[in-house]
Amino acid sequence: MVNTPPLIRLAGVTKTFGVNQALRGVDLEVAKGESLVLIGGSGAGKTLLLKCIMGLIRHNSGSIEFDSRDVTTFRGAERIAFLDRIGMTFQRSGLFDSMTTWENVAFQLVQEGMDHGEAKDRAIEKLSAVGLEAATADLYPAELSGGMQKRVGLARAIATDPEILFLDEPTAGLDPIMTNIINELILEIVGHLDATVVSITSDMSSLKVISQRVAMIHEGQIIWDGATEDVETSGNPYVDQFVHSRAEGPIEMAVAAL
Repeated sequence: MVNTPPLIRLAGVTKTFGVNQALRGVDLEVAKGESLVLIGGSGAGKTLLLKCIMGLIRHNSGSIEFDSRDVTTFRGAERIAFLDRIGMTFQRSGLFDSMTTWENVAFQLVQEGMDHGEAKDRAIEKLSAVGLEAATADLYPAELSGGMQKRVGLARAIATDPEILFLDEPTAGLDPIMTNIINELILEIVGHLDATVVSITSDMSSLKVISQRVAMIHEGQIIWDGATEDVETSGNPYVDQFVHSRAEGPIEMAVAAL
């Protein structure tokens, strides 16, 4: 049997901001076609880790490889080609308020020189893929509900038919019905694109639906990594406290005095 190298490999990755050591030797591998969810408390380093993988923030030490290539070596057209393989949703949708919905979805396509008419057609196609009507294309983000904004963010993430998706809290702030709709859309899109997915979520119901594997980050380190089906019986006290939403446990929560 031939061992296929992982699509993404992190080894000993660190990142500091002044005296704050945000990432402390992260080791992680993601196979092609895998769906991994990162969990952990606020400030644990989850979003930072995704930004380091994409090269948006430069890590201090360790290595990050994409297809066996060090991401820090990508320059010029090679870096653009690398980013074209990636789609990302942001925690708060991250839409440009001054742009219409279709302009938000087609932003990267236009930046790369696609004709505006063709870009709008592509945007409408992707909006349809996430269950939004063509009339939505000419609306502004302020005219959309929170759930619709999440869908637009997802449409933008898949606009270039990416090979890998990074999803940062794709269902945060949504009601249970809309959460289920977004989760089903993610599954449908991933199945259509045959994409690799790395998600961040605090929603345990979403975790069970969209992931095959879970890794927990605590204080800048991966402290548990295993199959989704094992996360509720991990035996790790940090994971147990997090997934069962317990106030008491090794994870200390800062509570403001009343």
